[in-house]
Amino acid sequence: VIGVAAAGHEISTRPFQLVTGRTWKGTAFGGFKSRDDVPELVEKVMAGDMGVDAYVTHRMRGVEATAAAVEALHSGDCLRAVVSY
Repeated sequence: VIGVAAAGHEISTRPFQLVTGRTWKGTAFGGFKSRDDVPELVEKVMAGDMGVDAYVTHRMRGVEATAAAVEALHSGDCLRAVVSY
């Protein structure tokens, strides 16, 4: 199983799946470690080896747009929002 169940939903299987040797494993954020991995990502972006624009779905300006950005994230319409002040 790869992915995440929707909020409030469960993932299930038949016991036979586990008896035949399959295992269930889980990670938060795919095993991404912020403290170790973010500096490396920043270096890649700054060197031009990795782009981030494809991951930004909404761009907003001004402090007053902060609430709208959070609302867009919570609604599921937005993957990443950048608010410029």
